[in-house]
Amino acid sequence: MRTLRQLAFFLGLVVALLPLAQAHKPSDSYLSLTVADGGISGRWDIALRDLDFAIGLDADGNGEINWGEVRTRHADIAAYALARLAVSADGAACRIEAGAQQVDEHTDGAYTVLPLALRCDAATPKTLAVDYRLFADLDPQHRGLLNLRAQGSTRSAVLGPQAPTQSFELSAPNRWAQFVDYIREGVWHIWIGFDHILFLLALLLPAVLVWRGQRWQAVERLRDAAVDVVKIVTAFTVAHSITLTLATLGVVELPTRWVESAIAASVVLAALNNVWPLFRGRRWTVAFVFGLIHGFGFASVLADLGLPRDALVLALVGFNVGVELGQLAIVALFLPLAFALRRSAFYRRVVMLGGSWTIAALAAVWLAERLFEIELLGF
Repeated sequence: MRTLRQLAFFLGLVVALLPLAQAHKPSDSYLSLTVADGGISGRWDIALRDLDFAIGLDADGNGEINWGEVRTRHADIAAYALARLAVSADGAACRIEAGAQQVDEHTDGAYTVLPLALRCDAATPKTLAVDYRLFADLDPQHRGLLNLRAQGSTRSAVLGPQAPTQSFELSAPNRWAQFVDYIREGVWHIWIGFDHILFLLALLLPAVLVWRGQRWQAVERLRDAAVDVVKIVTAFTVAHSITLTLATLGVVELPTRWVESAIAASVVLAALNNVWPLFRGRRWTVAFVFGLIHGFGFASVLADLGLPRDALVLALVGFNVGVELGQLAIVALFLPLAFALRRSAFYRRVVMLGGSWTIAALAAVWLAERLFEIELLGF
């Protein structure tokens, strides 16, 4: 009966958390610019779901955006986007023109593709400044991922509300600045990658407890909890670093749908293990096994940047460092507080068990959406 009540409670949480479910991947656009002797050309990929929210593409209101609806709004899409992008070469503003649009698929859905032609006074500019304001008034978390090719080299940058205007020396790319950008991207990705955070928290919740006498009891020393946390974080780091590298280098490729579904399933299983402990002292093995899957999820971020070979190592190392710094920040906040509360019924019942049920329920919603390619919320 107790198990049935727990399952009923779990299903109730799933239903209750439907309004809170969010897609895993944040709002991004992909801006590519190529500087050559003949001028500057580019391509701008913008998610249709974001454009629908901004200017309304779904004319019939059926929850799906078809090609006909996009085609009739090409002029509106171009006007909206170009009003929020400015490029200057050697301090002089460039005129930006958009060509015929197409639709392309990214890891998180359909994007409109705007071919760009930039008319600049400088024939061979030495500096290029990009001012990016797309969706700035609607989504403070939106980012523009810039891929800039010039002088035979490629550099990347993350544009958004935190850094809308950036300037680039075209003759000599600053590798250190690029590295810092990738670190920032890694930190940002782990902090807004809610499924990654919930997976980590599901593994960390029992770190200040020990399973004894068929129930969770408080550990005696902070050192014991810290050792457990180090094992979990290290295993997760090693595992996702392996698959992040393999996937980014193109050695192993897996369908995005199945990777995202497996990530959601890993969160469900990690959380339910806190309710019905099966792995107890071997949670680091769970972190390693499922960390391999999470690495493929991290790789999708770098894959969408379309990085050339000469930027892969820099991107891999910087992004991975950023992910680890983001994880360490979470652990640094969680562990002291959890250790201080570990003996209380509040921690064991509300934080540990209640939190685990909530994490499992939310991840179950993500799993259903990703596995069956459905939108339970209608957006």
